[in-house]
Amino acid sequence: MEKHEEVLVALRQIIRAIDLHSRKLNKVAGLTGPQLVLMRAIHDLDEVTIRQLSNHTNMSQATATTILDRLASRNLIVRVRSNLDKRKVHAHLTPEGEKALEQAPKPLQESFISRFQSLEEWEQSLLISSVQRISSMMNAENIDAAPLLEVSALTTAESEKAE
Repeated sequence: MEKHEEVLVALRQIIRAIDLHSRKLNKVAGLTGPQLVLMRAIHDLDEVTIRQLSNHTNMSQATATTILDRLASRNLIVRVRSNLDKRKVHAHLTPEGEKALEQAPKPLQESFISRFQSLEEWEQSLLISSVQRISSMMNAENIDAAPLLEVSALTTAESEKAE
């Protein structure tokens, strides 16, 4: 096998692993990766505004709002206006949302992050450089992307915006 084929096979394996995990998440919890990330952030940050969620998850506010709309329509979250500042709206998990979060598998990136962080500093830098180069070679370096390992993360969020 030629070297470029080895790289393409490795990329395809990564895409396939992400796709399989996304399907498992959807089957087990009925959630997409971005939905799960927002629900975890709501749970972890407690009294949180949409702007704080957006910043914490590296999603645009519009994308986060669209995903929250979908979660609210499924009664997994509620939005509550702040008593202290009526301009602020906080997101909270419902009991159904808490249950869905408990049953959901961990995001694929959690395993990746722990393994990545156990690498030596030089190995981390080498991997970052290599993956950024691949991204550039695929003309993808300017695509806005949150740090989620989810094949349908962008397409799902964009299709949710269209609804």
